[in-house]
Amino acid sequence: MAEATNTLDQLTVATIRTLCMDAVQKANSGHPGAPMGLAPATYVLFKRFLKHNPKNPAWIDRDRFVLSGGHASSLLYSLLYLFGYGLELDDLKNFRQWGSRTPGHPEYGDTPGVETTTGPLGQGIANAVGMAVAERHLAARFNMEEKRIIDHFTYVVCGDGDLMEGVGLEAISLAGHLGLGKMILLYDDNSITIEGGTEIAFTEDVKAKFESQNWHVVTVEDGNDLEAIQKAIQAGKDAVSRPTMIQIKTHIAYGSPNKQDSSDAHGSPLGADEIKLVKKFYGVPVDKEFYVPDQVLKNCRKALNFGEGFEQTWQDTFDAYKDQYKEHAAKFADAISGFLTDGWDAKVPVFKVEDGAVATRAASGQVLNAIADNLPVLMGGSADLAPSNKTFLTCSTVFQKDAWEGRNIRFGVREHAMASIMSGMYLHSGIRPYGGTFLVFADYMRPAIRVATLMKLPLIYVFTHDSVAVGEDGPTHQPVEHLASLRAIPGLNVVRPADANETAYAWKQALTTVDSPTALILSRQKLPTLDVTSRDGEFNYGAYTVENVTDPDMLLIATGSEVHICVDAAKVLKKNHNIKAAVVSMPSWEWFEKAPAPYRERILPSDVKKRLAVEAGISMGWAKYTGDAGKTITIDKFGASAPGGTVLKEYGFSCENVVNKALELFK
Repeated sequence: MAEATNTLDQLTVATIRTLCMDAVQKANSGHPGAPMGLAPATYVLFKRFLKHNPKNPAWIDRDRFVLSGGHASSLLYSLLYLFGYGLELDDLKNFRQWGSRTPGHPEYGDTPGVETTTGPLGQGIANAVGMAVAERHLAARFNMEEKRIIDHFTYVVCGDGDLMEGVGLEAISLAGHLGLGKMILLYDDNSITIEGGTEIAFTEDVKAKFESQNWHVVTVEDGNDLEAIQKAIQAGKDAVSRPTMIQIKTHIAYGSPNKQDSSDAHGSPLGADEIKLVKKFYGVPVDKEFYVPDQVLKNCRKALNFGEGFEQTWQDTFDAYKDQYKEHAAKFADAISGFLTDGWDAKVPVFKVEDGAVATRAASGQVLNAIADNLPVLMGGSADLAPSNKTFLTCSTVFQKDAWEGRNIRFGVREHAMASIMSGMYLHSGIRPYGGTFLVFADYMRPAIRVATLMKLPLIYVFTHDSVAVGEDGPTHQPVEHLASLRAIPGLNVVRPADANETAYAWKQALTTVDSPTALILSRQKLPTLDVTSRDGEFNYGAYTVENVTDPDMLLIATGSEVHICVDAAKVLKKNHNIKAAVVSMPSWEWFEKAPAPYRERILPSDVKKRLAVEAGISMGWAKYTGDAGKTITIDKFGASAPGGTVLKEYGFSCENVVNKALELFK
C-alpha cells in the first residue's frame, strides 16, 4: 500500500527521502536509513521554524543547525539543495566523490550552510552547546530592551550513538546547568545501531536522563506526524528557561519493505530493487533518479524570499541600534568581524631577568589577563583547574545561568566537551575561545582538537603541568608522550615556551594566527627568565639561538624548562672542555617548519652534525633535527612519584648529564 503524498508537505518529505536514497545508491556508499527516518522532522524545522537566509549563510542572527550524526549527511545536503543554499542536483549526484561539495560527512568550509564538521559522534552536540553559549553571551553583552540584535536558536539533530558517547552527556549536563534555553535537540529515537537494536547496549531511560540534567523534554510518538513535530518544536521554543530535547520515535529506512527498522539500512545503500519498492510505497515515480517535482522545489525555495526578509528586518533593527547605541554597535561589529581590537596587546608585560624565576603557567595567566582588558572577545575557562591553569579573567565575571555576560566559563571536569564547546563558540563568531587543563588530560580532548584543526579554527588550548616535573602526583599525571601525540595532528601548532617572555610571544602569535589552533604547553615549576637581548633569531619562526655563537662545534636543542639546563651545560662545555655549543630554544616545531629555508639553515646549520636534543618527553620525532650523528636526552617510559626536581634529575635532566652526553658526541 502506497503512502499518501497528496499534500505538498508529504510530497516534499518523500522527495527528501528519495534524494538521500539515490545519492547513497549512486555513490555506492553512505547511510540512507537515518535520513529516511529524519526527513519529516528536519523538513518541518527548515520549512516552518528555521530563521535563516540561504543567500547569506553567514548572517549573524541566523538560527544554527547542527547535524551531530554526520553520517546522515545526505539528508543535510538534500535540505541545503532544496532550500536554495547554492548546491545543485549535480552536487547530490557527486556525493562522496573526489573534490565534491558533498563529502561523506559534513565539512565546515566545503559546503554552504554546513555550520560545523561532524561525524565523530557526540561532538556535534557539544559544538551546538558552544554556539548556544555564544548566543547567550553576545545577547547579554549587546541586546537592549527594545532592540535585540542577537536572538536566535541553536538546533541539533542527534541519534542514539551521539547519546552513548561521553562527550554528548558532558555537553548535555553543562547545557542544562547553564539554562541554555535557546538550544533545542531533536533526538532520532529509531532504536537501531550498526550491530543491531539499541537494547543490546543502550537500555537507559533517555527521557529521565535529560530531565535529571535540567532539560525540558517533549516526546513525539510518530516521527511522520508533521503537526506533532511542529507542536513539539514550538513547545521547545516556548520553554526558554532551559534547553529542550524532543524525543522523536522514527523508523530507520522508513518505507523499505525489507530493511525498515533494520541495522542493514544504517551504513549501506538499499540497492536498486529495494529503492524501487520504497519509491512505490511513497507514491513517487519508480524509475526516476534524483526526482524533484517542480512544486516541491518552488515550495522549498520560498525560503529565499523569507530569508531576505528575516535579514532585512534584522538590518533595520541594527541600523536603528547603531543610531542609538553607537559605541555598542562599534564593539559588536568589532566582535563579529574576527579582527583583533586595536591595542589588544598594549599591556602585554615584558619580563626581566632580575625579576626572578616565573612558572610559564603563571606568566601565561599574567599575559592572558593583560590581553583580556583590551580584547573583549576573549572568553574561556578551564576544566575545573582554573587556579592551577591560571586561566581566570579578573576583569570579568563568571558565565552562569541568567548571568551570561561573564567571560569566565566553569566547564567542570569535562575536558572533551570543553574542547568541542570551544569550537562551537568560535564557529558562531563573536568570541575568541580558550580552554585549559593539565597536559596529561589532552588525551581526553584529542578528538575535538583534531576536528578543530581539520576546520582550521584558531582556538587556544592552555596545557599546564607539562612534564615529569609535576612530581609527587606520579606517572598518572606526568605527561611524557603527549607532546609527540599533539605534534602528530596535522596543522596544530604546539608551543612549549622556555620562559615568561616566550610565553608572552606565544600568546601573541596564537592570537594573530587565523587558520589553525595552538596548544600552549606550560610549566608548573618556576623557570629563569632568559636574557632576550642576546637572542639570535625570531620567536615567531619557532626556534632561535639563545646566545649568539660563531662557528659552533655542536648544537644543544631544547624546549621549555630544558632550555635552561642546556644554557648551563653550554657554559660548562666552553669553560671546562673548550667546546662551543650553540643553545637553540625550539618552542614550536610547526612554526619552525614554516620559516624560510635560509632562516632554518642559520639556526640549525647543516654542517654542524653534532647535535643533542633535550626534552622531557618521548624521543619520537627528534631524529629529524638531530640527524644520524645526534643524540637525545628524552623519556621513553612513564614517570615516577617524587618531588619534581628529583624526578627530573633521576631521568637525566641535569646540567651534568647534558654535558656528559654532549661529550660522548666527540668520542
